[in-house]
Amino acid sequence: MNPHDRSAPGPASIVDAAITSRRSIRAFLPDPVPRDVIEDILRVAARAPSGTNTQPWFVHVLTGAALRRLSEAILEIQRDAQSLALHTEEYAYYPEKWVEPYLTRRRKVGWDLYGLLGIGRTDKERMQAQNCRNFVFFDAPVGLIFSIDRVMAQGSWLDYGMFLQNIMVAARARGLDTCPQAAFTTFHRVIRDQLDIGAERTIVCGMSLGHADMSRIENTLVTEREPLERFVFFKSE
Repeated sequence: MNPHDRSAPGPASIVDAAITSRRSIRAFLPDPVPRDVIEDILRVAARAPSGTNTQPWFVHVLTGAALRRLSEAILEIQRDAQSLALHTEEYAYYPEKWVEPYLTRRRKVGWDLYGLLGIGRTDKERMQAQNCRNFVFFDAPVGLIFSIDRVMAQGSWLDYGMFLQNIMVAARARGLDTCPQAAFTTFHRVIRDQLDIGAERTIVCGMSLGHADMSRIENTLVTEREPLERFVFFKSE
């Protein structure tokens, strides 16, 4: 594909389908994803816009033993409450104080997922077990870890979001699924040690990549979206 070719693209429905079929998948099949497919996805995603073409993204692609080592290192900490208490996010992904309508939306997606899995509101042990599924990349064969140089400012983080979205849409176009995961940011020190990432970079998030296991009930969750009139405002004069 020539990125300079500005001729008419394919039907909008193809792009729309890739975007609207994207969901956060929380159970994957073990089927491997070929390296050339991963490279194609990342090459396409790197066409994301960035201010003055800074391209502020770095990606570590984990498979096999490397993926398992990182997962086990994090899970080992999760098993020890004292060790776990020493690990905190290095940047605030969520607000310190939740307000409406965001609080209701957050609670709904959480309880919808737990409801599908049969996890009750007081079942802390099963909630914790489900949270730990993040750190095995939900059994996906590919785990991605994203980082950014600390020198970069807020605008570059906006650019980074477009890069991440491109990865997820490009994956869907190839029949693959993903789950972006902020949960990894708490374990930035472990990730740095495992992947030899210097202190000059911030760990942005992780992402699972692979084939969805649609026999798993958690993958039937489809989150709701607000109607346009709730967030779009047209003005002509």
